[in-house]
Amino acid sequence: MFIKDIIKRIASSIGRRNPELIVRIRYRLRFHKRIDLDNPRNLNEKIQYLSLRTDTTEWSRLADKYAVRDYVRECGLGDTLNTLYGVWDDAYDIDFDSLPDSFILKTTNGSGDCVIVKDKSKMDQDAVRKYLKKMLGADYGLSEGNPHYSRIKPRVIAEELLPNDPESAKYSTSLIDYKVWCFNGKAYYIWACTNRTHNGTDVLTYDRDWNAHPEYSVFTKHYRRDDIIPKPSNLEQMLAVAEKLAAPFPVVRVDLYNLNGRIVFGEMTFTSLGGLMDFYTEDFLESAGQMIHLPEQSC
Repeated sequence: MFIKDIIKRIASSIGRRNPELIVRIRYRLRFHKRIDLDNPRNLNEKIQYLSLRTDTTEWSRLADKYAVRDYVRECGLGDTLNTLYGVWDDAYDIDFDSLPDSFILKTTNGSGDCVIVKDKSKMDQDAVRKYLKKMLGADYGLSEGNPHYSRIKPRVIAEELLPNDPESAKYSTSLIDYKVWCFNGKAYYIWACTNRTHNGTDVLTYDRDWNAHPEYSVFTKHYRRDDIIPKPSNLEQMLAVAEKLAAPFPVVRVDLYNLNGRIVFGEMTFTSLGGLMDFYTEDFLESAGQMIHLPEQSC
């Protein structure tokens, strides 16, 4: 752990001065080839081009798990928002007495660092505060080469802990996460994640007609191949929600839940896996990249 911390500090230091260098190093280490930012072709390269060479001010607002709520309302989709219980600048300001027996805590500037509380009476408040304090102080963007994360104001939010609905529970022990890939405002693919734990998740990619495409994925111990799950009855409505949110952007992944027919907004992700996705095949990354029309370089 000590060595990992040192590496992260070095990466953060480089990322503060030259985020593009961090991306180039990480891309080379992961894919064993050079990233082409001057003539980006595949999905990862185009995400990195947008992240490093265009204005991502709006990305910062929409990757912020609290600020994005205003954007969802601006799009006329306030009814898809999960119930918000509170927001705090400091982990030690969290008013646990005001929270219900179950809830979820998230940092606005992080990724995958939520705290799920199913029974408040059994929660170690001090341990939770210490953990969230550490997460608030971590600059995810610097070490990953994703500058838009570094501009997010660190806060903690508490939201309703959504229960799985009976139909979804037939196929997943966790909420089914429908991650909708949108290119230039149109939804093309849904990456469905089920049975999620800290050890991984079952995944399968579908097209917008709900045809399964296992050939698009590279399955691993963490991203396991899922069985085909039924098409949501309100899939067209889900795609419409995703497209309304994604309309201004060349590429974004809109994450949604679908509980008893109610669509619930999850988050908007502009740099999926830091723009270094290795859970898709090279063919898929190439074909998806060709669907994205890039703006001119602006920074």
